Amino acid sequence: MSSDTLAEVPPSAPPAAASAAPRIVPRRRPGQWAAAALVLVLLGLAVNSVTRNEAFQWDVVGEYFTSSSVLRGLGLTLWLTALVMALGFAIGTLLAIMRLSANPVLRAVSRGYVWLFRSMPILVQLLFWFNIGALYPTLLGVKTVDLFAPVTVAVIGLTLHEAAYAAEVVRGGILSVDRGQIEAAQALGLSRSRRWRRIVLPQAMRSIVPPAGNMLIGTLKGTSIVSVIAVQDLLYSVQLVYHRTYQVIPLLLVATIWYIVVTSLLGVGQYYIERHYARGTTR
Repeated sequence: MSSDTLAEVPPSAPPAAASAAPRIVPRRRPGQWAAAALVLVLLGLAVNSVTRNEAFQWDVVGEYFTSSSVLRGLGLTLWLTALVMALGFAIGTLLAIMRLSANPVLRAVSRGYVWLFRSMPILVQLLFWFNIGALYPTLLGVKTVDLFAPVTVAVIGLTLHEAAYAAEVVRGGILSVDRGQIEAAQALGLSRSRRWRRIVLPQAMRSIVPPAGNMLIGTLKGTSIVSVIAVQDLLYSVQLVYHRTYQVIPLLLVATIWYIVVTSLLGVGQYYIERHYARGTTR
């Protein structure tokens, strides 16, 4: 067959579909943008109303924001929060271990404690301890009135209350650790204390830290309730001022702004602690 009889094969042309590929257009969401614009407008109106309303008396807020009485009250609030959280988690950890014990008596005592103190409102507990002298006029040869000062009552009442919740937080964190890892540590011959220190607690902290951070912030704000028993915390300090000056709104704003500042700082600290204990996880 001669070469001139062969049909000349035309060069392959690119397919029409490839040259006319559809353009991907993101879905338009006008409703979401309209809702966002409405929220921003309302937020701007609220901020403008708060800043321009002379009834808030922002000059008075600035005057008392760093006053000595307010700072003393803030210091007592921070001290009370730190002490209550430390004691509450120490007792709560012991209660959690008792709850996980094989001893039925220890389990029953721990469960009963948690049930009792979670059932009683914190205000009732504080008032009960504040009036404990009606039941026991003397303890160890000392008058109960002298033994249970308002600050002592606040520490006892808040600590017993927080311990009940801390016990459940710690117990939940311990139960979140896979049982197989504990058994593997036992097979390796690790002692009980080392298993808890190196295996259980580092993993349990990932589940303990978030609710513990919420408890810390809740305790900080909850300490304001001790003002009913005349403990000069942050709220009671501003109350003393506005009872004298009758400037209720600006003094309440002073306390509110301080609570917001401290809780924001605690939230930042909680974030970094959570990130520390989340190392090695995929989340």
